[in-house]
Amino acid sequence: MTVLRALYHHAKAHPDGLAFIAGQDQFSYRRLATEVERLARAFIARGVRPGDRVALHMPNVPEMVVANYACFRIGAIAVPLNIRLKTAELQPMLERLRPVLYLGHAQLYAVIEPIEADILPARFLVGGPVVDPRVRPWAALFQQDSAAATLPDPDPEAPALLLATSGTTGLPKFVAHSLTTLGTIADLFGRVGLEDGQIAINAAPMVHASGIFIQLSRVHFGIPTILIERFDPETVLDAIETHRATWLLGLPFMFSAILAAQKARPRNVETLQFCMAGGDVTAVDLQDEFEAFFGIPLRSFWAATESVGSFTYGLQTGPVCRLVPGAEFRLIDENGAPVKRGEVGELLLRGPNTAIGYWKGPNQLDSVAPDGWYHTGDMMRQGEGDEFWFASRKKDLIIRGGSNISPVEVETVLQAHPATLEAAVIGIPDPVLGQRVAGFVRLKDGMPPTTLRDIMADAKQRLADYKLPESLTIVRELPRNMLGKVDRKTLQLMAAQSQADLVA
Repeated sequence: MTVLRALYHHAKAHPDGLAFIAGQDQFSYRRLATEVERLARAFIARGVRPGDRVALHMPNVPEMVVANYACFRIGAIAVPLNIRLKTAELQPMLERLRPVLYLGHAQLYAVIEPIEADILPARFLVGGPVVDPRVRPWAALFQQDSAAATLPDPDPEAPALLLATSGTTGLPKFVAHSLTTLGTIADLFGRVGLEDGQIAINAAPMVHASGIFIQLSRVHFGIPTILIERFDPETVLDAIETHRATWLLGLPFMFSAILAAQKARPRNVETLQFCMAGGDVTAVDLQDEFEAFFGIPLRSFWAATESVGSFTYGLQTGPVCRLVPGAEFRLIDENGAPVKRGEVGELLLRGPNTAIGYWKGPNQLDSVAPDGWYHTGDMMRQGEGDEFWFASRKKDLIIRGGSNISPVEVETVLQAHPATLEAAVIGIPDPVLGQRVAGFVRLKDGMPPTTLRDIMADAKQRLADYKLPESLTIVRELPRNMLGKVDRKTLQLMAAQSQADLVA
């Protein structure tokens, strides 16, 4: 069953059942399906057609849920936009996407305003008015007569959702999922603690894979969800207490913040039954402390935007997960040969939950698995039975608090400053966020050390906050390997030594 059919099934089978709560607003399945139909017809009346892209730039508000399903309903492609990106990051993405509609939030619009009208011709906002003649309120979407609009039958195998993910080249990839792959993923979520009677919290942004997959799977299984507009540990704990929530998935740093907030101001969260952290490695100390304090385990979970559902949570502390029965995998060495059980190899996956491709343009997809297998770039070892232990990342990609950061993208910004001759960026270990960003710059002759402040100020204007280096070190030369490439291992040693000197 696709995620779209699941919604209409619940709307017919138990129309008054609770789909989700957002603040004081409650959505039954009947109301959700009705609003999806209404928005889908408004899309058609405004000329949106199958395959057209619709940019969604909102926090976790009800309109975000409705807009995704309305796109699915008519075969348009929903494209969530990271709400932390700046104009310089969003513009090249939107130039590639050429969406026919932009649906955003007033609080986020400042980064969109400079973008030309030929890139974003139609703009509708929730959350209040803004001063821009190109913008219209959300209600204006429905002003055209759409009652007679004929809704096309969506192709279940066509791109339905594009999720941007950073690559090591610095150019974001758009991972394309279809209604079929989304339905498979939603169904596989049944193996992560979902049962009748559960009440889930969704505090992960729906502009990311984690948040949107959580929401789609909860509707798929008919499980009520408490939608948190923006993650805040106090808000999450209050919601658990108020709604007697039982199920929570988030990033490791979220659980660290929740633990600290509960210690500072305890709430009644005795209903909480299942907690799972994914998107990055969860520190064992955090898992142990969380279980000791809350009385329930904090499980680890592995997934990639391209392939979600092949693994379920681990039963031990540490970076461990379990293979779902029937999931196909391989662990290979650098030559492509299978490794023995207990040895580390790159994880390869295939199955009906794998993305249909990387979107390049209308009717253009690059395969995510050109040899039949999706190469995750993550190094794993198979333990006893169905257990798999994460070892390391094959790529240089930095993952800070569950967000992917391309070193090349950050380096490009640092090197654009007129005082910079060369720049390099690495991820350094952090017990809470997984990694932090450390930068190294080689300044042009005659530039004083105080120039670093100017370089960082410039970077702040061009990069989302989570991508900014948290340290910036001047070097006389960047270390290079025998091929002339920047030696990142040496930079890691330099960063570690610098930290040791600070401690000393």
